[in-house]
Amino acid sequence: MALIEHDLFRGRIDRVQIAIDRLKMFEPPEGYYLAYSGGKDSDTILALAKMAGVKFDAHYHLTTVDPPELVYHVRRHPEVIIDRPKMTMWQWIRHKKIPPTRVVRYCCEKLKEQGGSGRVVVTGVRSGESIKRSKRKMNEVCYTDPTKTYLHTIIDWSDTDVWEFLKSNNIPYCKLYKEGYSRLGCVLCPLKSQRERVKDLNRYPRIADAYKRAIIRAYDSRERPSKGIKSGEDMFNWWISGRSAKEWAEKDTSFWAYE
Repeated sequence: MALIEHDLFRGRIDRVQIAIDRLKMFEPPEGYYLAYSGGKDSDTILALAKMAGVKFDAHYHLTTVDPPELVYHVRRHPEVIIDRPKMTMWQWIRHKKIPPTRVVRYCCEKLKEQGGSGRVVVTGVRSGESIKRSKRKMNEVCYTDPTKTYLHTIIDWSDTDVWEFLKSNNIPYCKLYKEGYSRLGCVLCPLKSQRERVKDLNRYPRIADAYKRAIIRAYDSRERPSKGIKSGEDMFNWWISGRSAKEWAEKDTSFWAYE
């Protein structure tokens, strides 16, 4: 794909103008709630909203385990409101008595998805990001909050489209992309690949240590130990491995041990 295409039947297709037209078409009287994450897709929708001249307030939900480079990039945008959580990730881990996993993803619900109730939320969700997101529609109602609706204005854009837009308009983006990161997000996010999580361990040792302390406290507060996990440190190493509890109990774990 490209930002401008020439189709035999539809003629000239300008993806930027289409996205701007979408923003203008669905603009509510109170303006949009723009969900800003600091990633390249968020930088794109923020720029498009400005180009469209629509009313909006942009929000970044601090998770307390954000990469420092990402927070620095967000703070370069004074128009973005930084919303701080009532409880930190460490407090949630102790409260839930387990760290967030691919299956138990309370972190997103509690730290990222709370805002925008009663509003039209503009996001940078794109169909090409994953199989799950390929099923999303441009306009959707939030399944956990029916008062909140989504407008995914660049849902049909590719990675190439996003980078072409940012670079052709000289829009700054987080420096982590230049250092090999393809997607940004929480440090040690359970949805990251094992390689990415090991990279996070080495790059952000202080955050990793904070996770470890929280997980040990969570384990120690349990009424009974988990099957196959013998201590808080064992729980941390299991979590870092990305394996199921059953696999962890059956296989040698020394490779994944975190010093």
